[in-house]
Amino acid sequence: MNIAEKSYVAMEYKLTLESGQDVDSSPEGKPLTFITGAGQIIPGLEKALIGKKAGDSDKITVEPEEAYGQVKQEMFREIPMSQFPDDVEIKPGMAFEAQGPQGPFMIRVAKINGNDSITVDLNHPLAGERLIFDITIVEVREPTADELAQLSAGCGCGTTEQVSCGSGCNCG
Repeated sequence: MNIAEKSYVAMEYKLTLESGQDVDSSPEGKPLTFITGAGQIIPGLEKALIGKKAGDSDKITVEPEEAYGQVKQEMFREIPMSQFPDDVEIKPGMAFEAQGPQGPFMIRVAKINGNDSITVDLNHPLAGERLIFDITIVEVREPTADELAQLSAGCGCGTTEQVSCGSGCNCG
């Protein structure tokens, strides 16, 4: 069976940046699973997988526009220093988990503005990056009724593992 709309897919992957930096990979023996067309992985990767079948391997390059988008200047915010832990020396590049209306998300310190505020970057950490996936398709099949029911029940993950290559709902 070839990957098509609404296919259940199990895929091993390794994600690197154009620079060669390793970013993420599926744990050995635990492939990433998803249902195509459900918004569980980035659009550019999903499009490149259509037509592939179990046993296929490929190197797929996904441009920022088909992944996490370009870096947006409006996603930089100035936050009072008082919003950060007192017992931590804040430095540019540090990441913190923040709580938002849809749950936790990561913010990255972009700049320290003296002693009273910090500029944070709310862009996805991979915004603006060309992503290179080395993939092997492990399984392709029709999704079960339970798997489809999970999609309509919320995020549609069916797993508790979080991966960066996938969706906004933090599922793998």
